[in-house]
Amino acid sequence: MRIVLLWAKRLLLGCVALLLVYQFWLFGWVLWWNWVNPDTTRFMKIRLEELRVKDPQVQLQKQWVGYERISMNLKRAIIAAEDAKFVDHEGFDWEGIQHAIERNQQKGRVVAGGSTISQQLAKNLFLTPAKTPWRKAEEAIITLMLETVWSKQRILEVYLNVIEWGNGVFGAAAAAHHYYGVSASQLAPEQAARLAGMLPSPRFYDRNRNTPGLARKTAIILARMRSADLP
Repeated sequence: MRIVLLWAKRLLLGCVALLLVYQFWLFGWVLWWNWVNPDTTRFMKIRLEELRVKDPQVQLQKQWVGYERISMNLKRAIIAAEDAKFVDHEGFDWEGIQHAIERNQQKGRVVAGGSTISQQLAKNLFLTPAKTPWRKAEEAIITLMLETVWSKQRILEVYLNVIEWGNGVFGAAAAAHHYYGVSASQLAPEQAARLAGMLPSPRFYDRNRNTPGLARKTAIILARMRSADLP
């Protein structure tokens, strides 16, 4: 029995050590990407693998564009649509999370997430779409890393460059070209609101661009954009 307990203790310590090493590995990437723009993300890799099942030669549509070269309209639209308290919170909107829980309970299914831009970025950079307790816990840890190391402007800049905006379309530059044939800096208010409204179901709206639901979301976001605070 004593030998079994000893090995169980060693196994537990080994697991803890591996977990700590993994967290330090993640933190190293967070530090690196504060200065170097990420070329790809976990979500991009997952989507590319899916697309290459049908077409082995397919490439993602993506192009990095600096914060100052992204339309103010898009920045305001994204904050208005995804995270109105972005500049004020430290990674988590507890009121928004509570509201999402209440809505989900009322509907009897998941209809709202309550995730902030920082949380969404953490997931996109490192994790998978799987909705498991482990993934949510890891997402929270990475969110704290991002909020500790990066400025709000850097978080928004990276988010706007890596978020999925269609089938194989990632980032503001690719989205602006894919849907409107313009650069990210040229997006008009209504175009920006429409792009923001496509989240978090971009592939659906890529196939169904004229759905009435998207038009309603666009109008709501457009009305909220003036009050959106930018970092």
